[in-house]
Amino acid sequence: MDPGRCLKKPAGPPDRAHAACDEAPRRSRCAREFVRGLLVVAVLGVTACNEEVEPEPEIIPLPCDTRIDVPDGLCAILFHSGVGAARQLVVADNGDVFVAIRNSGNQTGGVVALRDTDDNHKADKRESWGDEGGSGIALAEGFLYLATDNSVLRYPLPEGSLTPSGSPTTIVENLPSDRNHRSKSIALHPDGGIFVGIGSPSNACQVRPRTPGQPGFDPCPELETRAGIWRFDGDEEEQTLSDGDLFSTGIRNANALAVHPETDELYAVVHGRDQLHALWPSIYTAEEGSEKPSEEFIHVQEDSDFGWPYCYHDPEDDRKLLAPEYDGDGEIVGRCANMDMPAIGLPAHWAPNAMAFSTDDFPADYREGAFVAFHGSWNRSPLQEGYNVVWIPFEGDEPTGDWEVFADGFAGGRISSPSQADHRPTGVAVGPDGSLYVSESLRGKIWKIVEKEE
Repeated sequence: MDPGRCLKKPAGPPDRAHAACDEAPRRSRCAREFVRGLLVVAVLGVTACNEEVEPEPEIIPLPCDTRIDVPDGLCAILFHSGVGAARQLVVADNGDVFVAIRNSGNQTGGVVALRDTDDNHKADKRESWGDEGGSGIALAEGFLYLATDNSVLRYPLPEGSLTPSGSPTTIVENLPSDRNHRSKSIALHPDGGIFVGIGSPSNACQVRPRTPGQPGFDPCPELETRAGIWRFDGDEEEQTLSDGDLFSTGIRNANALAVHPETDELYAVVHGRDQLHALWPSIYTAEEGSEKPSEEFIHVQEDSDFGWPYCYHDPEDDRKLLAPEYDGDGEIVGRCANMDMPAIGLPAHWAPNAMAFSTDDFPADYREGAFVAFHGSWNRSPLQEGYNVVWIPFEGDEPTGDWEVFADGFAGGRISSPSQADHRPTGVAVGPDGSLYVSESLRGKIWKIVEKEE
């Protein structure tokens, strides 16, 4: 079509050419308006760029270890792949992690210090130090305390340092460590005192240890130096057992020991006795031997007596019963009526090895209470359970009586003996950011449990 024909509209009914002429000016206007719109958008875009609008930050998924089961909204991250024969651990205010390493075979333990320098929840800096291995560990301002099998050492540790600034001083020495339950746990009190848990050297103070039908010594001489919690002066050096005060007795083995951060009260979780069925098969069935006695969660007060070896806690009846070595028959209470009771009776032979109180930085459901790491025990075979971390909620200065498994899956599935477990939790500690650290003893792996980012 000749474009000139659009300049003048002929008279009469429009034909297709005339219609095209009518549309041409409108299309032209539309084209001009479209181009004008593109220019406006371009100008606005340049203006926006000049204002330097920041892009939204990229959210990188956390590397959660899916083998470890934790509550919804949380994530267990492998903080370190293995530090050796790990036991308990503690976390400094800046997030540095210090792990007690016990002597193992020809390997001398000590302390391993870990740091995450790039905030990815994984340790990338490590220091190892110390001339003697241990199990218990604690931090105070300017010092790190390490409990070996027979002493409590204090290292000068400047704030922000991964290594001590000098040799340790010996706060307590020559602690009894023969036979069983040699490991020592410690807890620091704000007034400067140090609590030390000293386990019994035997199962039930029998005349012939772990022998079927054998009676127990009465009174049990082990209670003079073992099976209790002693308190020492945190500022005095070279103290011995006689310099300390027996704070609480009748506690077979309190590996899990902690002071409440608000009330300053002492709590412990106790390894109960073994072999009720194996030593007294006429009284206890094999199942009862696996399910009794309780691992006791106790509020430890001065001069308290929890009854070992004369008594044990029966989880079925929530009673202290007389032990068979002292003429008990699985029903008699006897002298145990006067013994202190646990706040909670936890499942038998789970082997509590560490405890840590939470803080207000934790998720709302886990702010008031304690975490307990369970190591698992040979005496529960073949009905193996444990190998987990348990949450015990508090109201004020006492547990509510409820508890739940907080982290599980460490054992790697159903097992019939501890030797089959992939990992055995042995330490638990809280971080300043509301995270929870868990150590295990077989390979020395460390996990950090954190909230997932939304």
